[in-house]
Amino acid sequence: MTNVSKSRPLSPHLQVYKLIPTMLMSIVHRITGGALYVGTVLVAFWLIAAASGPAYYDWASWLFGTILGRLVLFAYTWVLVHHMVGGIRHMFWDVGRGYEKNFATMIARLSPVVSAAITVAIWVVALIARI
Repeated sequence: MTNVSKSRPLSPHLQVYKLIPTMLMSIVHRITGGALYVGTVLVAFWLIAAASGPAYYDWASWLFGTILGRLVLFAYTWVLVHHMVGGIRHMFWDVGRGYEKNFATMIARLSPVVSAAITVAIWVVALIARI
């Protein structure tokens, strides 16, 4: 009796493949999806603080207004926007559009640029609205 598993080829794994933009954006899309779970805790914390009264809401506002709090909120905004941009890309793929290699690579390269630009625009509008 021979050992059949020794004659089988190795299954491809991440060390075999060259990292390409579409693969990287797929990985980032999954990571941002997971990060949104953590961000949802922040949203729940803010809502609970708002429902608990002015003292708790003021404390939550102070916390989110610190430098670290704003960095976390900025990162959460980018995660949310980047995941949305990736979701739009997947929506086009679901209807059978955008599979051409050059087009898919171009969209993958544009995703972080577009998500960063939208994130900055959201924060600029929010900061101007506060004035």
